[in-house]
Amino acid sequence: MQNVPEECSRDAADDPWEEGERTLFQHGGAPGEGKAAEAADRESLMMELTRLVQAAVRRSSWWERRGLDCAILTAAFACLPPAFLLLSSSRVLLFALGMLLMGAAHAVITVKGTHLASHGALSESQAWGEFWAVFFIEVCGSFTARVGVHAHVKMHHAHTNVIGLGDSSTWRLPFLPRSIYLFVAPLAVPIITPLVALGQLRRQSAAQSLRTVLMVALGLYAQYWLLLNASGFRSAGGALLCMLVCRAMFSVPYIHVNIFQHIGLSMFSPSRRPKRIYQMTYGVLNLPRNPLLDWTFGHSLISCHVEHHLFPSLSDNMCLKVGRPLQAKASPAFRMNPCAVVCLRLRFP
Repeated sequence: MQNVPEECSRDAADDPWEEGERTLFQHGGAPGEGKAAEAADRESLMMELTRLVQAAVRRSSWWERRGLDCAILTAAFACLPPAFLLLSSSRVLLFALGMLLMGAAHAVITVKGTHLASHGALSESQAWGEFWAVFFIEVCGSFTARVGVHAHVKMHHAHTNVIGLGDSSTWRLPFLPRSIYLFVAPLAVPIITPLVALGQLRRQSAAQSLRTVLMVALGLYAQYWLLLNASGFRSAGGALLCMLVCRAMFSVPYIHVNIFQHIGLSMFSPSRRPKRIYQMTYGVLNLPRNPLLDWTFGHSLISCHVEHHLFPSLSDNMCLKVGRPLQAKASPAFRMNPCAVVCLRLRFP
């Protein structure tokens, strides 16, 4: 485990921001509220940053908060009808264009869509949030929503790079050679994902298991049926092969993104870890901007991953926006803190 500055460390129970069930935008007392020795005029870095982000969110329009990302997802769904039509063409170029269009649309829906839905970032309504989580994760992503949200939100985000808990800095299949792990194994993700989902059903109630099976089957069969009846595929094998190619098209860069966000960064002990703001510094990495991946995977998975881990309920567009104006409005103590410069990595002017 890599050491962090002593002033950045704390015991696991000291930081109420680690509570997985609490939202980062919940109003309430600052961390350490019960300690009389704390000076009232000295905000923690996390509380000050939260206050600034809250202000930025309140000033933002609905389009900035959710609308732009919803529009991108809508555009991805709008690409599906022409993709199915292009796949019915006998011309190689048009057929290849249909494959590319469907693969890109599938990546936007199943990566960006499922990620935003798992954090409830598509709607302010809890009921609609649960609906979108089931739709994107189960129908479109072929996985169980309950297990997916728990593994990602309750474990990975609450315990980022904590050994044995939210540990995302280890190879999932360490017995595979590096080249196979990075460039061949990801192509099997469309097959592995529903199989893993079936294996997780024993952890769910009968009703939830039935829903998962029906929703996953609906999503898979809908694409299969449309390939046969709208695109004119003459064989079941051809339709299934097309589904595999489209669903695996962006799986290699997806695995690479997941690797480089956390692997090689600091690991933390469950009993002694840094404060949340420093934990995200040393355990999370912002990747360089990439126009293709920014649109297909979303800013929160690419160039704004630190911001996303600090404020998971923000949409991709808001993660991109909030970093820019904060430092000019932050206190001098905030700007001069030696850990803050490293940990935030926000694009301050």
